Amino acid sequence: MKAAELFVRTLENEGVEYVFGIPGEENLDVMDALLDSKIKFITTRHEQGAAFMADVYGRLTGRAGVCMATLGPGATNLITGVADANMDHAPLVAIAGQASTNRLHKESHQVLNLEAMFLPITKYSTRIVSPEVIPEIVRKAFKVAQTEKTGACFIEFPENIAEMEIDDAPLRVKHATPPEPAAEHIERAAELISNAKNPIILAGNGVVRANASKALTEFAEKLGIPVANTFMAKGVIPFGHSMSLGSVGLQSNDYVSTGFANADVIICIGYDMVEYHPYLWHPSRDRTLIHIDTTHAEVDAYYSVVLGVVGNITHSLNRIAALTTPHEGKAMRTLRDSLIAEMNHHRRDTEFPVKPQKIIWDLRTAMHLEDIVICDVGAHKMWMSRMFRCEYPNTCIISNGFASMGIAVPGAIAAKLAYPERKVVAVTGDAGFLMNSQEIETAMRLNIAIVILIWNDASYGLIEWKQQNQFGRTSNVKFGNPDFVQYAQSFGATGVRVNKTEDLITVLKEALDSNTVTVIDCPVDYRENLKLTESLSQLTQPN
Repeated sequence: MKAAELFVRTLENEGVEYVFGIPGEENLDVMDALLDSKIKFITTRHEQGAAFMADVYGRLTGRAGVCMATLGPGATNLITGVADANMDHAPLVAIAGQASTNRLHKESHQVLNLEAMFLPITKYSTRIVSPEVIPEIVRKAFKVAQTEKTGACFIEFPENIAEMEIDDAPLRVKHATPPEPAAEHIERAAELISNAKNPIILAGNGVVRANASKALTEFAEKLGIPVANTFMAKGVIPFGHSMSLGSVGLQSNDYVSTGFANADVIICIGYDMVEYHPYLWHPSRDRTLIHIDTTHAEVDAYYSVVLGVVGNITHSLNRIAALTTPHEGKAMRTLRDSLIAEMNHHRRDTEFPVKPQKIIWDLRTAMHLEDIVICDVGAHKMWMSRMFRCEYPNTCIISNGFASMGIAVPGAIAAKLAYPERKVVAVTGDAGFLMNSQEIETAMRLNIAIVILIWNDASYGLIEWKQQNQFGRTSNVKFGNPDFVQYAQSFGATGVRVNKTEDLITVLKEALDSNTVTVIDCPVDYRENLKLTESLSQLTQPN
């Protein structure tokens, strides 16, 4: 068989369902081999969209999402999405065609050293230099991508290698499992937690990746220890649970309002430092930090751990809980209570444009708890991260490591492919929407029904918020928008404009019940941004 055929067989062997990408001249043989495969190639309208689809697919399923491009500009268009997956710890394997090996050593049309280019933004970047290495390279790429901390890998595939003949087979797939935590570390952790006066848990996305949400909830409940979660760990403990403090990471005062300021022992479980800087929640550098994760702790002056319990997170939590003296379970409620009060205060708000709090209330009301939101990056992300209630993990996908704009629309397509039985909403600003809105055509072509909720303020709203807060004036953040209703209709999708706040809930419910793409243009009142900043600054005294 051709090397390209062997390559496709190795992807099948890894359980790949979809390859997201754009065909090109240098991946012709791979594209042809895919025609005889059970793998479905999802033709996208931009390589960045393909990478974001693979990113979100990987994060939702735990299996590496796969994206593919041709050489040169096709490959460079993958970079933002690949970097996003790597920093958000989403398993992903990116593949790019390349020119023949006999012209890689010199200046040549569209030739860049892709292996070197992807090296800083992946866990593993390599070039296939002969057909014989394909089984090893593909197995290694998937193994590395799917092993904690999960992330992105890159494979460069020269066109002349793809054409060569080879008689070989894929390697056996064996998924890596985290080790068992050391017994002495379990005992020491139980001792530290038992003797703590005011312990608190900071839970990160690593708990989601380890499928340890149930174990975390039981651990917190049994020991009476409150849990604050990062943005990417929303739902890791149900918001309605008595030990849930809500999501932290918007501003430094979360340190006080959530209870870190009063805590003597902070238990970090599946915590990814890339999400929430330790200096924001541990400025004093004098608390006892316990690190419970599948990997060892990163080095940071504000994250000096006293004890690391490394291994299977579920097993670690269960074993520690069995040896630990429970606490009274009096959770510090300032943040959680302020969130609930804010939500309830705006639930019947009728002012127009629509306030962020009202958009979130109606969206949460219209969606089932198991439905999925893919949140783009911008001012709306801050509101969603803080106020959108989640009872289950991976029901509100937020990029908060690399935090790249443009992820929501392609991410929603991938989410619907991964979970076709659930409703999926892309929550996006008008700026992020237009970065990958061309993927509406992809969704329409594949009959993928998603809802795209645009928070329209004709501005780079998050930057405007920060400019106003820091300088009292704005700089070059305003822009114009097309008619989003007509824009949606031009793709054959449904377009709806919210003209009064009372209509929003009905519009959302109808869109969720629709079997096509629905784009909702919702004007948002971001005057609430500075009000939020002001109110948060007053949350400085614990109860």
